[in-house]
Amino acid sequence: MKIEIVETTPIEGQMPGTSGLRKKTKVFMTPHYLENFIQATFDALGGAAGKTFVVGGDGRYFNKPTIQVILRMAAANGAVKVIVGQDGILSTPAASHLIRLNKTDGGFILSASHNPGGIDEDFGVKFNADNGGPAPEKLTAQIFAATKAIAEYKIVATNDVDLQSVGQTHLGDMVVEVVDPVASYQVLMEKLFDFAAIKSLFAGGFTMRFDAMHAVTGPYATAILERSLGAPKGTVVNGIPLEDFGKGHPDPNPIWAKPLMDLMMSDDAPNLGAASDGDGDRNMIVGRGAYVTPSDSLAILAANAHLAPAYKGGLAGIARSMPTSAASDRVAKKLGIGSYETPTGWKFFGNLLDAGKVTICGEESAGTGSNHVREKDGLWAVLLWLNILAVRKQSVAEIVSEHWQTFGRDYYSRYDYEDVAIEQANKLMEELRAKLPDLVGQKYVGLTVSSADEFSYLDPVDGSVSKNQGLRLGFEGGARAVFRLSGTGTQGATIRLYLEQYAAQGEDFTMDTQVALQKVRLAAQTICEMQSYIGRLKPDVIT
Repeated sequence: MKIEIVETTPIEGQMPGTSGLRKKTKVFMTPHYLENFIQATFDALGGAAGKTFVVGGDGRYFNKPTIQVILRMAAANGAVKVIVGQDGILSTPAASHLIRLNKTDGGFILSASHNPGGIDEDFGVKFNADNGGPAPEKLTAQIFAATKAIAEYKIVATNDVDLQSVGQTHLGDMVVEVVDPVASYQVLMEKLFDFAAIKSLFAGGFTMRFDAMHAVTGPYATAILERSLGAPKGTVVNGIPLEDFGKGHPDPNPIWAKPLMDLMMSDDAPNLGAASDGDGDRNMIVGRGAYVTPSDSLAILAANAHLAPAYKGGLAGIARSMPTSAASDRVAKKLGIGSYETPTGWKFFGNLLDAGKVTICGEESAGTGSNHVREKDGLWAVLLWLNILAVRKQSVAEIVSEHWQTFGRDYYSRYDYEDVAIEQANKLMEELRAKLPDLVGQKYVGLTVSSADEFSYLDPVDGSVSKNQGLRLGFEGGARAVFRLSGTGTQGATIRLYLEQYAAQGEDFTMDTQVALQKVRLAAQTICEMQSYIGRLKPDVIT
């Protein structure tokens, strides 16, 4: 085995974000770009010698060539073993599970999540640590520092490794183990949920449509829902992963999963509609005529988790990202357990999960998960919903309605202003930040500002502090607006405006969401002078 030492120089802009390093695919394909980042990751870990890793991705364009590069570089850097999903396929939660199950030193997950795929679209590389979760900020900072100091990388000169055949091969002294991407994950799901009850649900005529969006969850959903749980063949649609996701946008929300939404709002709707995203960590839940917001889904799953075998003993606590609605906080209060508000990014839940402070976590961006892995998990959320439906024997709409009657309703929506010029986006945020100290007590569109701050997070486990995590405006009467710049895009800037209006028990739960949020939307847009700074008020995407 010939190890090549290739001279290189630092490449600007290789700072991993909340979900790893994401760029346009063609950027990753430029000379040394991928290799620099992989070597920098090994260097930040103190080297790869003697270590074991997991590698896989969502099947998007450039997935397989990237895996071959990582294998060759891992071997050159002295790794003893790499576990790879067959054909390079591994959902993000399944990769997290394999890292934990095999006690590896971490893993490389190749995905740009819900972003489109293809040679002209997006690609990403994320390193997950040995707990199965996204690299903590300390490690991503070390990786970034290594990208700025790199002078060479090591790689083996060899033919491609066969990724189609399950089993072990060798790359020099390094073992390459190709595994069935679904098998271990399915065993885990069978331990968590009452598969017998869900089988009976389907046997009794329960109908479902699961849209895998031509992304990684297709093989998992087909194996578990159709082959194991007995859902009729055809329950899973768009189930074959494609490099360009069928030229679709694999983001499970009412905009990008419109065919599913149209079906679920029609007279032909099945009992349950669900979808997952590019790498399988997000989910959408829809009942007949009843879309469930991710914030509500988190709260409802937490309130009913005890109906599934894995959670029958109760929850240790619930965590949510700061922009997510406060619905789950009220569940935690009623259950008498801890509730935690973290910055956006699943990595912030890792310490809470590892310390046993929380059992279930969620984000408004359609991610929910539990302590079974250290990632959000789209199919897990769908299976927990199925378990709850099987036990309660009610419809999705009935369960949601009863939840609101018990806890109140959080009207909630997110506005995405995409491809904003970076200077304009930064100017809006800077000027709004400067206004915060003087806003409390002022009235806008009939709403009085009750709080205004920039969210900073003190980790209760390790004492670390994460600053500048979003600008928050609270209003009397239960309204809230949050402003953030997104870290998941690959060009320009995305301003995200999160709007929330709480309706307590006895108030109107039947309003149109956008009507319920009209005042807080106008107040937020007025306070930040949105029209002046970015020249528009209408968002590109409303979810």
